[in-house]
Amino acid sequence: MKARLNLFDNPNSAKITKYLSSANRVLSESTLPASTQELVKIRASQINGCGFCTDMHTKEAAHAGETSLRLNLVAAWREAEVFTDAERAALELVEQGTRIADAAGGVTDEAWADAAAHYDEDQLAALVALIALINAFNRLNVIVRQPAGDYQIGQFG
Repeated sequence: MKARLNLFDNPNSAKITKYLSSANRVLSESTLPASTQELVKIRASQINGCGFCTDMHTKEAAHAGETSLRLNLVAAWREAEVFTDAERAALELVEQGTRIADAAGGVTDEAWADAAAHYDEDQLAALVALIALINAFNRLNVIVRQPAGDYQIGQFG
């Protein structure tokens, strides 16, 4: 499978992905735990059917020390007992924030309150921005049919 458009060779899309990547660097430097960030990226990517991002973030998470047990259970996080309460709150927020059109009211007050009970305001800001950002990356890759499986650890710096 070949991508419909090379997002890195096209001047316009290269510029856009550069700015999105800059935003991602800001988020990676936030106080939101790195493991939580990867879980959020993986879950949104699974929901959106983005093989490229799922491949990237599972490999990056494993490289950073995440266990295969936890990585294998991200899609079934509600039934898994391997995630902390804070991670579960983040996973609920990413589910609702990614499936925003599926729920008439968007993200519920309960999901927000649960996340706010585990994360401070700066971490919440990072979490919300991360959910929006990974959804943008997912959509870019799904629309152009970016192939998955060849990602190398640290490929994008």
